[in-house]
Amino acid sequence: MRDLADAWRAAVQGAGATADNHAIAAEGSALLARWAEPHRHYHTLEHLATVLSIVDEEEAAAEQPDLVRLAAWFHDAVYDPHTPGDGNERASAELAVGSLVTLGVPTTAIDGVRRLVLLTAGHAAQADDPDGALLCDADLAVLASPPAAYDAYAAAVRREYEFVPDAEFRAGRATILRHLLELPALYRLPDLAERWTEPARGNLIRELGALDH
Repeated sequence: MRDLADAWRAAVQGAGATADNHAIAAEGSALLARWAEPHRHYHTLEHLATVLSIVDEEEAAAEQPDLVRLAAWFHDAVYDPHTPGDGNERASAELAVGSLVTLGVPTTAIDGVRRLVLLTAGHAAQADDPDGALLCDADLAVLASPPAAYDAYAAAVRREYEFVPDAEFRAGRATILRHLLELPALYRLPDLAERWTEPARGNLIRELGALDH
């Protein structure tokens, strides 16, 4: 994985930003600070780097890979576990708009990034949306991890919600897992779906079974 600051600059410039390098670097530093907030245990710089690396590996599947990269940068940029529903995704999308306007990114590109960020609220990418498919697949890659790594991910998410009573957390988490299992497809890109669907479903079913007991 490239240096994150370099990756940010390349994506912003690839999307058509007109701002100078200093302004681009300042926005990137502000984003990195958000991803490094102390209340994060899973939604961290490591998660960001993982999503970006998958986008890099699979960029041939995308129509506008730099917009997918920018959406990856912003998709969890606002992350407050106390926020209900899709409030974090909406706030992240609006942060993206403000930041990218400041950097002189064209309006059509900004609209594309905003749409992609909002898509991560439910991960229901359509079959005719390769950019959305790539972002959602990359964001959900952790679900296909080996069992020990998946369990570490689930434990990190629980730490982010440590203020939630156990019974309430179990019910909320189970709702999320069932939503993922009920998606028409967990992964949309054919090569990723072939490799990741079976282990991901196995992990989700295993965690759901543990939550229900």
